Amino acid sequence: LGPRSAAVWEQLCPQPSSPHPWVSLLSISHPSPSPEQERFQLTVVFMPNLVPPKIPDGERLDFDDIHRKRMEKDLNELQALIEAHFESRKKEEEELLNLKDRIVSWRAWGHELREERARKEEEEARKRAEEEARKKKAFSNMLHFGGYMQKSEKKGGKKQTEREKKKKILSERRKPLNIDHLKGARLTWVGPSPWLREKARELWQNIHDLEAEKFDLQEKFKRQKYEVSPQSGGLCDLYPVCVPGCSSCSPSRR
Repeated sequence: LGPRSAAVWEQLCPQPSSPHPWVSLLSISHPSPSPEQERFQLTVVFMPNLVPPKIPDGERLDFDDIHRKRMEKDLNELQALIEAHFESRKKEEEELLNLKDRIVSWRAWGHELREERARKEEEEARKRAEEEARKKKAFSNMLHFGGYMQKSEKKGGKKQTEREKKKKILSERRKPLNIDHLKGARLTWVGPSPWLREKARELWQNIHDLEAEKFDLQEKFKRQKYEVSPQSGGLCDLYPVCVPGCSSCSPSRR
C-alpha cells in the first residue's frame, strides 16, 4: 500500500480500547484519482475481537446437575409420549373389538334375514302349490259334478213323473173358479142372478166334498194309530222310556 492508503488505514483501524469494534466494509478512492487509479478500490474487512463470556464469581455451575435435569425432563416427556401411545393403542383396540362385535351381529342379522326370506319363499311356494292343487281338484270336481248332474237328471225323470201325477191330481181337485162369463150377465140382469146361484151351489158342493174327504182321512189315521198303539205298548215294556206316539202307557211313564 502507498503512504496515503496507510494513513487511511491508521485512521479507520479500530484501537483495542475501542468500545464498539464492528465489521465495516469501506470502499476508498483517491480524492483526485488519475485515470489509472480510477479502477483502484480498496475493500477492508474488520473482524471484532472475540472475548469469552465471563462467569459470575458468586456461584459455580454444576454441569452434571444440568445434564441430569435435562435427562429427567427428556425421560418424563418420553414417558408421557409412551403413555399417550398406549392410551391411543388401547382405544384403538377397544374400537377394533367393538367393530368386530358389530360385524358379528351384522352377519347374524343377515343370516336371520336370509333364513326369514327363504322361509317366506318356501311358504309362498307351498301356498301356490296348494292353490294349484285346490284349483285342479275343483276342476275335477266340476267335471265329476257334471256327470253326476247328468245322472241325477236321468234319475229325476221318474221323480218328475211322480210329481206331475201329484200335480194332476191336485189340479183335478182344485178346479178353477171360472166367473168371467158372469160379468156381462151381472150388468144386464136385474135382481138375483141364476148363474150366480148355480156357481154358489157348485162351490158349496166342492167344499162339501173336500170336508168329507178330510173326515175320511182323519178317521183312517185314527184307525191306523189305534192299530199301532198295542205294538207300541209292547215295545215300551222293553225300554225304560216310553216310545213316542204311545197312548197305552201311563202319563207318568211318558
